[in-house]
Amino acid sequence: MAACSAKTLSLVKPSATPLTSFLARYASVWSNVEMGPPDAILGVTEAFKKDSNPNKINLGVGAYRDDNNKPFVLPSVRKAEAIISSKALDKEYAPISGSAEFCKAAISLAFGDGSSVLQEGRNVTVQGISGTGSLRIGSAFLAKFLPNKTVWLPSPTWGNHVPIFKHVGMEVKQYRYYDPKTCGLDFNGTIEDFKNLPEGSLVLLHACAHNPTGVDPNPEQWQAMSEVLKSKKALLFFDMAYQGFASGSVDKDAFAVRKFLDDGHNILLAQSFAKNMGLYGERAGAFSVVCTDKDEAARVMSQIKILIRPMYSNPPINGARIVSTILGDAALRSEWLKDVKGMADRIISMRTQLRTNLEKEGSTRNWNHITDQIGMFCFTGMTPPQVEKLTKDFSVYLTKDGRISMAGVTSANVAYLAKGMHAVTK
Repeated sequence: MAACSAKTLSLVKPSATPLTSFLARYASVWSNVEMGPPDAILGVTEAFKKDSNPNKINLGVGAYRDDNNKPFVLPSVRKAEAIISSKALDKEYAPISGSAEFCKAAISLAFGDGSSVLQEGRNVTVQGISGTGSLRIGSAFLAKFLPNKTVWLPSPTWGNHVPIFKHVGMEVKQYRYYDPKTCGLDFNGTIEDFKNLPEGSLVLLHACAHNPTGVDPNPEQWQAMSEVLKSKKALLFFDMAYQGFASGSVDKDAFAVRKFLDDGHNILLAQSFAKNMGLYGERAGAFSVVCTDKDEAARVMSQIKILIRPMYSNPPINGARIVSTILGDAALRSEWLKDVKGMADRIISMRTQLRTNLEKEGSTRNWNHITDQIGMFCFTGMTPPQVEKLTKDFSVYLTKDGRISMAGVTSANVAYLAKGMHAVTK
């Protein structure tokens, strides 16, 4: 019996070795994968959550909050959802290019109903997965068909712009944009860099409410930029994530896009409805290309659909339905315009109150840039050490570059924020 047991064990033992070897071999496939750096914004939020200070403020998140610091669902969106629900619509796939109704409404909002580009059928517009997805479609299209594989981005720019273009193999370069000395636009530097661009360069522009600085060119500066870029035969890719949310006017915020079209630029455009309709989790966006004629537009559309098919196949339908319902109903559209203006006005009011409270604290610094800048974000001009002290001493959380989300500033905390900012900058 003992001999039998020993024999059995000897048979079992060798069989475990190949299994162990097999598991070890396949367990080590990912052993060379390094831990990636944490997301900067996520890190700010996590630190904020752990803080027990009742006066703590989170100024890192790029999502709108009402004056009670709560997420805000627009009344017009609630009504659109009720209308959609009452129709008992199906859940079938959208076309590869997305909802035609949504695409028409989105590009009409950007270009204006009287746009000659739309009247001539020269635009190609597809539904994207919000602004990020729309930029991703555009980058893939450019990487495949644009001979020049370099894109010029403003310095600084939204953190996702660089990886989006690098992921499709494009080289990323930057042109001067923000002047840290004035916390405003380095207009002369921008124009000089544009004049030195190679002919036919691809240039990305923020249509309004530049992220992260909140610094936008004025109409005269946009005009000068258009002229220089036209002389360089540059191809322009506008990122428009804040139409209506910046100034409170969808037409004013579309000035640059419409101006460049009027000047004869055949632009590319990425749109997002996350901010101006509060559809963050619905992922509603659009990507457009302006072509020379209808024939070119048809060919471009065919290739964009070929790119989208293996990327995600079809876009989500619910957010697109909400946008289409709001923009397609005159009364609901009117209500939405009031909703988005209300959000913009609150942000503008917080900028004014923050600057006023800093002055009340006795700050001798020039804080004009707080009210000169526009949109959700403000580049305060605070240095990393000042930001660190503001977080340590006052539990105010923001990114190290001094950028604050004005959406996190409320009537209840603006005085406390000003006190902290003054304390670390005096």
